[in-house]
Amino acid sequence: MELYLDTSDLKIIEELWPILPLSGITTNPSIVACGGLPLGELLPKIRALVGPEATLFAQVLARTSEAMIDEALRLRELDPKLVVKIPALPAGIGAIKALSARGIATLGTAIFAPMQGLLAAQAGARYVAPYVTSVDANGGDGLELVRNLQRMLDLHCPSCSILAASFRTPVQVMECLLAGAKAVTVSPDTARQMLVSPAAEAAIERFEAAWSKSFGKLSV
Repeated sequence: MELYLDTSDLKIIEELWPILPLSGITTNPSIVACGGLPLGELLPKIRALVGPEATLFAQVLARTSEAMIDEALRLRELDPKLVVKIPALPAGIGAIKALSARGIATLGTAIFAPMQGLLAAQAGARYVAPYVTSVDANGGDGLELVRNLQRMLDLHCPSCSILAASFRTPVQVMECLLAGAKAVTVSPDTARQMLVSPAAEAAIERFEAAWSKSFGKLSV
């Protein structure tokens, strides 16, 4: 399982990278815009924080295949190991196909239907990203999308992995992993929810109280 943090906030990356078993950092245009740093400045700063082995993701903004390819090549100049996020629309599928032929890793993003994800995978995408909560908000079933897409990838394109995105709760993350998704990306808020367990905190406090009663100092 690959776990990614969906953020451009350098302070949050500094906070959570040493704690969580993260494979890398994902971004999208909205996240980057909120952070205020253009990708030319942001990506090198993130790379400096997470090290050379982590996987970073950044998305093109162009709407034609040719322009998407040009933007992808420019992004890869900023970080040669970058996975380029391409919207899985008609122009994007063409860009994924062309970039994959050049050996450039891509992620087909904004997946709202299983066939859309399968086409991106068949075009050569390394990852496809279904938007779980967004699908739910549009009257669909995000978990069922992940389940059906994973079954099709297993049958027809096992080299491509689902990188599920758009979660509100850790339960949604767990359900997607149980449905077969090989990777997930979570917001900082969801990541913090995954780390917090009131029941575990209460258990530790009981251990501390018992120890203090017998030995005083909380130290082994």
